[in-house]
Amino acid sequence: MYISAAAVVMLTVCGNLMVIISISHFKQLHTPTNLLLLSLAVADLLVGVTVMPFSLIVLIETCWYFGDTFCLIYNTLGYGLCSVSVFNVACIAIDRYFAVCDPLLYSTKITLNITWSVILLNWLLSHIYSLTLIYFGGNIGTQDMNNCVGNCLLIVNESWRIIDLVLAFVLPCSAMIILYVNIFIVARKHRKEISTTEQVRSTNQTKSTVPKKSKRKAATTLGITVGVFLLCLVPWYIYTLIDDSLNISSSFANNFLSWLFYLNSSINPIIYAFFYPWFQKSVKLIVTLRICHPASSLINLFQEKL
Repeated sequence: MYISAAAVVMLTVCGNLMVIISISHFKQLHTPTNLLLLSLAVADLLVGVTVMPFSLIVLIETCWYFGDTFCLIYNTLGYGLCSVSVFNVACIAIDRYFAVCDPLLYSTKITLNITWSVILLNWLLSHIYSLTLIYFGGNIGTQDMNNCVGNCLLIVNESWRIIDLVLAFVLPCSAMIILYVNIFIVARKHRKEISTTEQVRSTNQTKSTVPKKSKRKAATTLGITVGVFLLCLVPWYIYTLIDDSLNISSSFANNFLSWLFYLNSSINPIIYAFFYPWFQKSVKLIVTLRICHPASSLINLFQEKL
């Protein structure tokens, strides 16, 4: 079990590191959407490095061996990075909505500088929120349990549970679902329009539909990312609601569902590997060290097969 757990942590670290290097190095990937993916990958990488190893130890050993101070740091980082992930995914949904549903506004208003500002604001507010929740509504416990050294638990009072549920789950997740429903409605409409006009357009005119197809494919891929994210997130909040109403708090359930949430950080690079040809090509260039060659940052990652 230790070996498989270590493999998951290594997958998280290596996979997200590949995403970070790819988007940072290749100039062709410097787009608003990819900057949001970069921010998400950085959060996932930090989860893999600073949170997942200790979460795994607690899940396997059912004990906390690292003391009160590090328990506070561990919970603060966990909540902060999870908040960053939630709002990153929400921002990705907003980005895709404007790209697909209002492309004119997107191309003129959504710039790299604006995206960087949104990312920085997201990281700042997420960690302020995490510190506020823990300071005002949380109670860190490392009490002895059975024969263990202790158990690192963050117990949040009822008022802050409701606040956290609304701010970190209901609002962003509702926005994601509504936006992606609208995206797929528009994408379906575009498909019908294209199938109608393809029969009467010349080859050159048909090629003009490729960008629209590319946008819809990107929206579909990111929709899968959001869906997997929700599958990892929802069980935790369902548990907190049940625990709050039925008082069935369980250390193992708490640790397991936290681990499930953190596991999403491992899944995102796998999604990119399956659905993004540019990521597959960039990984090959990184592994073969071709990114060390002069002008490698200008390599075209989107060459179409004729």
